[in-house]
Amino acid sequence: MHADPVAVVGDVVLDRDLEGTSTRLCPDAPVPVVDADHTRVSPGGAGLAALMCARIDRVPRVRLVAPLADDAAGETLRSELADIDVRALGHEGGTRTKTRIRAGGQTLLRVDDGGPATPRDVDPAGLADALAGAVVLVSDYGAGTTRDPAVRAGLEQAARDGDVIWDPHPRGGPPVPGCAVVTPNLAEALDAAGALGLDADPERPGDLARALRRAWEARAVVVTVGSEGAWLAEGDDLRQIPSGGREAGDPCGAGDRVAASIAASLSRRESAATAAARAVADASRWVAEGGAAGFRGRGNQPAPSTLDGFAHRIARTREAGGVIVATGGCFDVLHAGHAQYLRAACELGDLLVVLLNSDASVRRLKGPGRPVNPVADRRALLEALASVDAVVVFDEDDPREALDTLRPDVWVKGGDYRVADLPEAPLVHSWGGRVEILPLLSGRSTTSILDRISDAG
Repeated sequence: MHADPVAVVGDVVLDRDLEGTSTRLCPDAPVPVVDADHTRVSPGGAGLAALMCARIDRVPRVRLVAPLADDAAGETLRSELADIDVRALGHEGGTRTKTRIRAGGQTLLRVDDGGPATPRDVDPAGLADALAGAVVLVSDYGAGTTRDPAVRAGLEQAARDGDVIWDPHPRGGPPVPGCAVVTPNLAEALDAAGALGLDADPERPGDLARALRRAWEARAVVVTVGSEGAWLAEGDDLRQIPSGGREAGDPCGAGDRVAASIAASLSRRESAATAAARAVADASRWVAEGGAAGFRGRGNQPAPSTLDGFAHRIARTREAGGVIVATGGCFDVLHAGHAQYLRAACELGDLLVVLLNSDASVRRLKGPGRPVNPVADRRALLEALASVDAVVVFDEDDPREALDTLRPDVWVKGGDYRVADLPEAPLVHSWGGRVEILPLLSGRSTTSILDRISDAG
C-alpha cells in the first residue's frame, strides 16, 4: 500500500538521562543520593517524534522541520538526527535541555534548562517545500515554534491541502483550523477548554473531546486518558477506545507515541478510528517497554525500510570519497556462512547496504512455508551485525529497482555465479559500478539447516 512521507514540525529538545543506583539518603537533606553509572543523550520533543516515525514500518520517509541552535547541544542534536531529513529553521537562544536523574528504572528528578526555541528567519517557500506531499505531525512543546506567524501560515495551508496531526501543548499556539486529528491528553484538554471558556468535566472526557473538536474546527480529536485508553470525537460520532490493559511502566513519551502512530496510519490512508485504535495499542506497548528511556536503550537511530531513510548517510559517505557496497538476498535463517560472507563484502568498501527480500518476495521465490522468519526479524538480525551498515527491504522478485536507486560502487553476490549470468550486472556496469563474486562457506545453507531441523523433529 502506498504511504505518504511524514513531516514533523515542532520544538526539539535535547534529553539527557543520567542513570545510576540509589541506596542511601543525603546526610544534609532528605533526598536520595544517586551514584551515576552513565549519561545518555538523545533528541526529545519533535526530535523524538521524528525518530519514532522513522522506526515505524508504515512510514516510508520522515522529515523534521524545527529550529536548531548553533551551540554544542545543537550540534549534538544534529549528530543524533543524522539519518533524518532535517530542515532546520533559524533559532533564537540556546538549545532546550531536559535532564532526568534516574535510578532503579524510576525518574527521581528532572531539570529543564535553555530555550526558548523561537524560530528565526523562516523561509515560507522552504517551509512549503518541506511540508509538500506529506502528512504533517505538529509536535508542540511550548517553546515557540507553533506561535511563529510564518510557521502557522505554512501549517494552515498544509491543513487545507492534506492531513495535519496536532499534538498540543498548553504554552503553544492553538491547533490551526482543519486539522485531521488533534491529540491532547486529559490535562491538556482541560487546560485548552478553560482557555476557550468551555465547560470541562474531567469525569467526562468524551464530552470534552467533542467540544474541543468543534472549537478547534478539527475533523477529529483524540483525548488520551492514560491507562483507560482514549476518547475519539469524529464529526458527530463519539467512541471510547480501551487500552487493553496497559502494563505498568514509564509513561514518558506516550503522547508522542500516540501522535506518531496516528501520523503513520494516516500516511497509509487509514481512517481516524483505525488510526486511534492502533495508536492506543502502540502507546500501551510503549509504556510497558520502558517509555522514552526504553526506546533510547534500544537505540534511537531509525530503521527505515526504504532507501530514502538512508539518503543522507549514503550522500555523506560519497562526499567523503567513500565506496558504497551492496549485496542482497533473503537471509531467512542467518548462519555462519552469511556472517562470513557479509564480513568479506564489508571489507570491499566503506558502507555496506543489504537489499533484503520482503516476505512476499521470499514467498514467491522460495514457495509456501517461507520465509521462516518475518522481515522485521530478518532485518533486526542483519542490523545487529557489525559488518552491516544499512538494510533496505524491497518487494520485487529481484533487486534491480532498488539497485538503480542506490547505484552502489560495488555489487556483491555469493556463490558459483558468473558475472555474465547475472541479470543485474549490465545495470550495475551502466553507472560505472563493478560486480564481485564471493565464495560461500561450504556446507552452510538455510535449506540444509531446515532439513536437519525437519529430520530431528
